[in-house]
Amino acid sequence: MSVVLPAARSSAEARLYVELHPCDCSEARFEPQVEVVALADGDLATRYHGSCAGCGTAREFLFRLPAEPVRPSAGTAFSYGGPEPSQLIDPGEWIAVADRYAALVPADFATAGPAGADPVTLDPVQRRRATAALSRAVAALDEVLKFVPADADEVPSDTVTSEVGRRMRRRGPGRFRRDRLTALRDTYTTLLSGTPAGPPD
Repeated sequence: MSVVLPAARSSAEARLYVELHPCDCSEARFEPQVEVVALADGDLATRYHGSCAGCGTAREFLFRLPAEPVRPSAGTAFSYGGPEPSQLIDPGEWIAVADRYAALVPADFATAGPAGADPVTLDPVQRRRATAALSRAVAALDEVLKFVPADADEVPSDTVTSEVGRRMRRRGPGRFRRDRLTALRDTYTTLLSGTPAGPPD
């Protein structure tokens, strides 16, 4: 079996982790089967397994199940986990995820979306997809903020451990500050105001 990874707080977080770790052939497409299995130490884990869509190599990810069920924060349209920081994805990776989802939102969503919907500019499907993407960008920023200690102004540097995370920090260290993260999150939530969040296609 593969190395057992720390607990995934939700299936959304587990699937995102899988997506962020493509096959050695660089193919990210992977439609795994999912099952709960018992580990040698008696704990339970969720097993994601299947074949790479590119080269056919067998792939497997094992995530420990949380000791307690994880309940998302009340009032959130979409969430990757509870109030505790992720053990799987570091804050720099979360910023990259937020950027990726925000880039999927059309530039005219601000004028064609929540405040004054213009069905000619964005049809219902486009608006639903944009809303889902922006909801996930907000959720990713929430994950970054969970790494900021209550008495601190920014994400501690020692929590950024991945190659992607360190690259994001080198490119924009100011993006790890609480005030900038909060301001960006507030901008996105303002755009989302009054719109329902649906699943991404």
